[in-house]
Amino acid sequence: MKKYEAIFILDIRKVDDEGEAFSKEFAAMIEAFGGKMEESIPMGRIQFAYQIDKRKAGIYWNFIFEVGNDKHEMILEKFRLDERVLRNMIIVYDRPSKDARTKLTEE
Repeated sequence: MKKYEAIFILDIRKVDDEGEAFSKEFAAMIEAFGGKMEESIPMGRIQFAYQIDKRKAGIYWNFIFEVGNDKHEMILEKFRLDERVLRNMIIVYDRPSKDARTKLTEE
């Protein structure tokens, strides 16, 4: 299993609860794929630099999870046509651990 990070921008007009239901649905889907959800971080409403689909702001969510190598494509495909999602991105999570960062600063 690989560790991934996903950013979702949700349409303010399509979600009622600041994306809480979307977050629970996403976590349930990760569990159904045999993965493990590590973090679900609500980043709040953020104004766009330019309009996306005639929207001036969106609700941002950041998810960190582990799932099988081929499952991240299935996740992207599922949310590609979801009306609540304006933009999404999934990348491999390759940040160094806190131990590695402290070793670099000590040397």
